[in-house]
Amino acid sequence: MLPIFHFILALLVIFALAALVSYDRKKIRFQYIALMIIIELAITWFLLNSSYGLASIQSIATGFEKLMKFAGEGTNFVFGNMNKQGLAFVFINVLCPIIFISALIGILQHFKILPWIIRIIGTTLSKVNGMGKLESFNAVSSLLLGQSENFIAYKSILSKQSPRRMYTMAATAMSTVSMSIVGAYMTMLEPKYVVLALILNLFSTFIILSIINPYRPHEEPEPELNDMHESQTFFEMLGDYILAGFRVAMIVAAMLIGFIALIALLNAIFSSLFGLSFQDVMGYLFYPLAWIIGIPAHDALQVGSIMATKLVSNEFVAMLEVQKIASQLEPRSLGILSVFLVSFANFASIGIVAGAIKGVSEEQGNVVSRFGFRLVYGATLVSLLSAAVVGAIL
Repeated sequence: MLPIFHFILALLVIFALAALVSYDRKKIRFQYIALMIIIELAITWFLLNSSYGLASIQSIATGFEKLMKFAGEGTNFVFGNMNKQGLAFVFINVLCPIIFISALIGILQHFKILPWIIRIIGTTLSKVNGMGKLESFNAVSSLLLGQSENFIAYKSILSKQSPRRMYTMAATAMSTVSMSIVGAYMTMLEPKYVVLALILNLFSTFIILSIINPYRPHEEPEPELNDMHESQTFFEMLGDYILAGFRVAMIVAAMLIGFIALIALLNAIFSSLFGLSFQDVMGYLFYPLAWIIGIPAHDALQVGSIMATKLVSNEFVAMLEVQKIASQLEPRSLGILSVFLVSFANFASIGIVAGAIKGVSEEQGNVVSRFGFRLVYGATLVSLLSAAVVGAIL
């Protein structure tokens, strides 16, 4: 099947799945969806096929590589030569740098550089997605600040938002990733696909939300946004962000330990009962979706298994699985899968997002908890859409 027809089929399937859970199909505005699809295709072609685009991605990747080296200086001081000896690779090379990146984000936040970036990009996004500035600002701030810290920026207005707007805000937080862990992703996936996924997910999120949760901006009054800036001294802020980065690293470490152990247990149980591992079974279930987004049929079973692993555990567990089979996959399959994996679309994120909101507003946290399945469902469709766009260009 020609890539363009395959891409059209993928769009039809993804949009149909989104429409199944739409709150109001009559309010879907297809002109905004079409515009954002065109923008996604243009960005993907530019970044993957033009010399300027490839140079831009390489510059970003090189920048993160340098940051990871700086982070390594702090890690080596604490853990000695464990890094040089190849010991505890995931903890030292993947998780510990999160602390350093978190500190940098705190500095940019303290000097009001991040709020300025959020407003510039958010305002631009709101011009093309047909939604309000709050939704667009929230998508950008989720990317820059992270799931947990993001909603603190909106604490003065969060309790006043409608359930429909709260769904949109929670969905954007789940469909993007925090900039503090992007460097960690780049140690496990090809950096250019990580960068591309960050950009595509911003648009894919609003495309899927335009179908699942359509409403007009005037139906949801635009609140006055605060300046997303906490009143702290520089060193108070720095300490808070360093500790926040440490908490994120430890949470990810705990989830890796728990989920990998549980998946090993499930694999053993399924193998003894059915002769197939749990991941093999999930691979068959996700096989059609893998093929739909452009994965060649001979790779679709393995890719489907990793896609399912991400959904039931988290993206880090899935990325570690990718490293085991990367040499067996076609470059096209690896690129599409890499973009799919770069998001927080998994069941564990429900508790993280709802807990972060509940810390600011108990009532709204309960509202978001009730959206649980629909949030994961929508965020998974966002990942599928971004991956399908890449499949159309590769």
